[in-house]
Amino acid sequence: MTEPGHLHETDPTGLQTLERFAAATRFNRWLFDTISPYCKGHVLEVGSGIGNISRLFLENNIRLTTSDLREEYCNYLLQQFGSNRNLAGVTSIDLATPDFTQRYSHLLQQFDTVVALNVIEHIEDDKKAVSNCMQLLKAGGHLIVLVPAFQFLYNSFDKELGHFKRYTGRSLRALEKGAGLEVIHQQYFNVAGMPGWFINGSLLRRRLIPRKQLLFFDKLIPILQVIDRISFHSFGLSTIAVGRKPH
Repeated sequence: MTEPGHLHETDPTGLQTLERFAAATRFNRWLFDTISPYCKGHVLEVGSGIGNISRLFLENNIRLTTSDLREEYCNYLLQQFGSNRNLAGVTSIDLATPDFTQRYSHLLQQFDTVVALNVIEHIEDDKKAVSNCMQLLKAGGHLIVLVPAFQFLYNSFDKELGHFKRYTGRSLRALEKGAGLEVIHQQYFNVAGMPGWFINGSLLRRRLIPRKQLLFFDKLIPILQVIDRISFHSFGLSTIAVGRKPH
């Protein structure tokens, strides 16, 4: 059995961040509700972590394969969700490996939807990572990518989490188009999170998002959703793009 302490040893900052967001249930539901209209059929979640969003897929009767780069997370996911009838499997996937098509030949063109939330920014060769995601899709399948937005917000949080860069809607669309996908939707997400990220990470140079701040933020989600809508999703802390693989 994977002990929490062992997970902390292998990915201390990442795990602490995931654990804090696990308690932000309204935020997780908001994110899930934002992407779920574009999810269809068998979904592969790349970079599932400890399953904060995986849980919502499974609760909503979506057939899901979870995955992560770290074997420890994969073991944890299997322990948490292994008995769920909607879980199709748990697998380890490394989007950055040079022999991707050979190593994962059994997964190529197997999924109707691939979801990569806060994953691509961790990979230096992001073009290759998105291309590899595309190869996992069936023809007509959807790739849903969420990444941090706006390079001027790059700060101590990003460095601690191992982010190479932040994106704009335009650069994310270009990334998906470059992989041969047709971009059918793009938006920004969570505009109200921008000031807190800047103050805590850029000005105060904190290593982790403060737990109490995140829980307070989570209570305000109904209001923050309205702010996103009235801003027409034209800017935000993250950006999302949905690409469709040609038939």
